[in-house]
Amino acid sequence: MSNKETENPWFKRKDKGIVTPSNERKESPDGFWYKTPTGDVIQMTDLEDNFFVTPKEGYHVRIGSKEYFNIIFDDNKFELIADELKPKDVLKFEDKKKYSQRIKATQQKTGLKDAMRAAFGKTSGKKIVVACMDFSFIGGSMGNVMGEKISRSIDVAIKNKCPFLLISKSGGARMMEAGISLMQMAKVSAKLTQLSSYKLPYISYLTDPTTGGVTASFAMLGDINVAEPGALIGFAGPRVIKETIGRDLPEGFQKSEFLLEKGFLDFIIDRRTLKEKLAQIIYLFNN
Repeated sequence: MSNKETENPWFKRKDKGIVTPSNERKESPDGFWYKTPTGDVIQMTDLEDNFFVTPKEGYHVRIGSKEYFNIIFDDNKFELIADELKPKDVLKFEDKKKYSQRIKATQQKTGLKDAMRAAFGKTSGKKIVVACMDFSFIGGSMGNVMGEKISRSIDVAIKNKCPFLLISKSGGARMMEAGISLMQMAKVSAKLTQLSSYKLPYISYLTDPTTGGVTASFAMLGDINVAEPGALIGFAGPRVIKETIGRDLPEGFQKSEFLLEKGFLDFIIDRRTLKEKLAQIIYLFNN
């Protein structure tokens, strides 16, 4: 190509770089696609329509209280319980950053006040109280606020004479609250005894992961203990146990299917049938 040809106006770029205004750019929305464990790529809208369960593998993607409430409550209508509660740094704990700073940063990132939300509403026309952990908030760790919300949720269940459903998804006790966190194990267990004295059912739904002090206390105290498929459930994790005993662990160790086989669970509920199964359980206790 001659120098004369390269000087043609149509060939020259007058403005360097991309000049399309930001508000006119066409981009894929953040989180528009989801890559499944086997490598398939599906649209997030399809995943959401399938209750965040991958169609081919049946893999249960981790979700939070917002999604569980939408699945369980009729028309997604409910009344939040003790929503004003927020964690406090009473011990002035500090590791890589101050606990107070960690709380504030996590609240801003997640839009949550703590690792649990609780609500009262109806499922399949029947009254129910649901307390659900959010793993996105410091690993769903159990602190003072979680214990108090569960306690107040049980009070609401007793007042309305309805079942109490606890959805666990936690790494265990919140180390930043030390002994205060561990006290919640006994506190919640005592409140569950009170619920039982009113002959009201406690349904424990264990999801991935349910570990540490949560597993060692109230998560395994349900009148019916059920879990999602493939959920990791245990006290210490499999890596810690393997290194401690120096032996290989059985295939599927600490997964919900393994625990069902060993008698720790009553049955496993696919998230897509959760509302239907809850209705059956409530009917069973009412008759």
